[in-house]
Amino acid sequence: MTTTVPSPCISICQMSPKTGLCVGCLRTIDEIANWSILPDDEKLKILRLVGVRTL
Repeated sequence: MTTTVPSPCISICQMSPKTGLCVGCLRTIDEIANWSILPDDEKLKILRLVGVRTL
């Protein structure tokens, strides 16, 4: 069974110079750039990290 993990992007794409995270989705630039090629388990790991990150 294939699962598709949705992107956490909310179309507020601005990188915080203070944290290096996107202000909208709280991902790093590398996480954003690689999202489409990451396996679902890596995407889920990122989503867990996003849940505890702050700007």
